[in-house]
Amino acid sequence: MAAGYAELFGTRHVTRLLTGTLVGRLPNATAAIAVVLFVRAEGGSYSLAGALSAVYGLATAVGQPLLGRAVDLYGQPRVLLPSAVVSALGMVLFALVGTDPLPPAVVAMLIAGLFTPPLEGGLRALWPSVLKSEDRVHAAYAMDAVAQEVMFTVGPLLITLAVSLWSEATALIAVNALGALGALSVVVSEPSRTWRSAPREAHWLGALRSRGLLALLGAFFFVGLALGSITVAAVAYADAHGGDATYGVLMAAIGLGALVGGLLYGARQWPGTAEKRLRVIVGCLALGYLPLMLVPGVTAMAVLMTVAGVSLAPAIACAFIVVDRHAPRGTVTEAFSWLVTTFGVGAALGTAVAGPAVESGVAAGFAAAGAGGIAALLVLLLTQRVLAVPGGPGSAVAASENDRNGAVEPGFRTGHQA
Repeated sequence: MAAGYAELFGTRHVTRLLTGTLVGRLPNATAAIAVVLFVRAEGGSYSLAGALSAVYGLATAVGQPLLGRAVDLYGQPRVLLPSAVVSALGMVLFALVGTDPLPPAVVAMLIAGLFTPPLEGGLRALWPSVLKSEDRVHAAYAMDAVAQEVMFTVGPLLITLAVSLWSEATALIAVNALGALGALSVVVSEPSRTWRSAPREAHWLGALRSRGLLALLGAFFFVGLALGSITVAAVAYADAHGGDATYGVLMAAIGLGALVGGLLYGARQWPGTAEKRLRVIVGCLALGYLPLMLVPGVTAMAVLMTVAGVSLAPAIACAFIVVDRHAPRGTVTEAFSWLVTTFGVGAALGTAVAGPAVESGVAAGFAAAGAGGIAALLVLLLTQRVLAVPGGPGSAVAASENDRNGAVEPGFRTGHQA
């Protein structure tokens, strides 16, 4: 397993692209907790913090597919860097104006969310041209998912550290400055500068004309809801069990679970179709979230959070493959951006729901996470026919839309033909 990942990181451009994307996405990864901490420091309630986080999440949901479509049409550098700068300025405005008066804060959240760059979708569009083999791309998807979970664990810890060293406002500004630098690192790289999407059919629905993609998005809306609920519920739990240190332990625990699960998942090729495999993984995900409602002591809660995290990275990595198989030709960045969007909408709703819920008890916040996991599984079960692999299992096209010189191994399907 170690040798396989070492080979992956040894491939030219991989480390730079992954690192730049992760740093560029730090503002998005830390927004939920950063906004909660900032609003609380300003004297606001959990409900207000959840509402502003929801505004940011919904604005991100609107902006991601639009910016993703722009990337497919105009290339990565022309879209990713300008949007990263504008998004960072929006969050800086939020840090400067605070929550009173409220309207400027809402406008700042809208700007920061709407212009969040689609770095996630952009990276996945680059993997086939950089790695040039199906097995390595699938391993990269798993590595990508693991790195995301590590970032979503380390990011909040960085925010809490920055807050302890400086202030909530300074932490917001610093992390968004880092995000803009990460985007810059990606767009000046050779793969990003030379990448072009395949010709696409003119259609106002774009990637959304794929029924299989729509089914997947429906499921991951509820996965996002579960994670958004956990973020707020974990903050409330920590308030009653030791404060920021406890929150850090819980986030590290769920990140550890995701790290172990993702590494094991990406270390081998799995039999059967990705669609069937995803149903099993999401079922395990739902089962892992339910025990969190017990809200035991800190040690036991850390164990439960670790178990809850094990299936998360494999679910995300498997979803990347399913998106790849169902996205219409020429919509690669947009399709992945829709997954980010749906996930973000779910997470925003989860934070909005969990905010008021934890006012009546921490267990209610974790209950929303369990309900989200069950709903995601139900969507996948009810859409089995729709999610059947286009053209039948194992179907393939001869070349990748990201590989204009035909360098990809014969038979490697990148899935950008519906």
